[in-house]
Amino acid sequence: MNPPPVTVSIHRVVEPENEVEVTAWVQAGVRLANRWPGFLGSGWIRAAEGSADWVMLYRFADAGRLEAWETSAERRDWLARGEGLVAEHGVTRRTGIEGWFDPPVRQDEPDGTSLLPAPPRWKQSVAIWLGFFPVNLTFTALVAWLLPAFDDLPLVLGVLVSTLVLTPIMSFWVLPFVTGRLRSWLHAPPRRAG
Repeated sequence: MNPPPVTVSIHRVVEPENEVEVTAWVQAGVRLANRWPGFLGSGWIRAAEGSADWVMLYRFADAGRLEAWETSAERRDWLARGEGLVAEHGVTRRTGIEGWFDPPVRQDEPDGTSLLPAPPRWKQSVAIWLGFFPVNLTFTALVAWLLPAFDDLPLVLGVLVSTLVLTPIMSFWVLPFVTGRLRSWLHAPPRRAG
């Protein structure tokens, strides 16, 4: 079994007067990382329009190649060129399905500096099941009704077709809908025993 890809999320603060320089600096870092083995992509988002909070993301094929990139002299030199332009406020690494739960959301601080962590995996599992069960049930019932010959397909081909249809539906529509409705529960702080 191959090791899972790793996504790194970095919360950085960028002063408005540095936006042009930071954008060029980030793009230079992306070009550099693009030449690195195992690099799968990157991007950055802002917490809100006009916000100084930027969340920068990059993904590597596995933890070993991520570590090689993060400890490289090239990256160290690139980071040195960014000193004074940005302030780093936190780094998160994810290897599972946490990306569906969109952790970089603003809390009620007016400056937007506090970001929510990904929910616990058991809550993620509940949210996925709440979306997957009705979608899978509906798909199975519709296929059985509309295409009775589908049952005669070899098991691997039937599973292939159903996952090819259901995966984009889950990723683009169902999970964003479910996690949006469950956001306050997913990100609720754990209860203290008391």
